[in-house]
Amino acid sequence: MHEFVLSARTLKREHGASALDVAKRLMDYGFHPPTIYFPLIVAEALMIEPTETEPKETLDAFCDAMLAIAREAAESPELLKEAPHHRPVRRLDEVKAAKRAVVKYGFEQHPSLSDEPSEPRELEAPAGA
Repeated sequence: MHEFVLSARTLKREHGASALDVAKRLMDYGFHPPTIYFPLIVAEALMIEPTETEPKETLDAFCDAMLAIAREAAESPELLKEAPHHRPVRRLDEVKAAKRAVVKYGFEQHPSLSDEPSEPRELEAPAGA
């Protein structure tokens, strides 16, 4: 049992910063974003899962990053809403990514991911599903 769950509910209520915003901002501090919105019984859940091999210095740096993010949410919530800032790819359109998932990359025949909405299509469920 090495994971624990935090809630960004207070940040959301007081400053409009969601668990997603916190997770994206953690990338700017050099941390892999945690699982968010799980478990479902915790509002604005962030599941933190440090491995047993993480040194105390890394855990302390993570705590410092979380405290800095909480301060940023109070002082400049836009900073969180626009995160990540220092990654090759900025914040993705989460809705579009869910609706038009690319689960296999074809180097020569990659689908267009332009701003145009994709045509709705009917998918057939596999037999036995």
